Amino acid sequence: MRKSIITVGLVAIIGTVAACDNDAERGLVGAAGGAVVSRAVGGDLLTGAVIGGVGGVFCDDVGVCPK
Repeated sequence: MRKSIITVGLVAIIGTVAACDNDAERGLVGAAGGAVVSRAVGGDLLTGAVIGGVGGVFCDDVGVCPK
């Protein structure tokens, strides 16, 4: 059950991040999504936000999100 919740959450986050136009927007959405997923799995809220924000900012550089 937990894996399916995480998978659905990550897919939703990636879809939302892809709709953003610049790094700042992707970073904010990534941080929010990372915090939500982290809290859902019992992790640290701040750590999830930082990881999600960094992932959002750099997702277009690695080809996951469109520029």
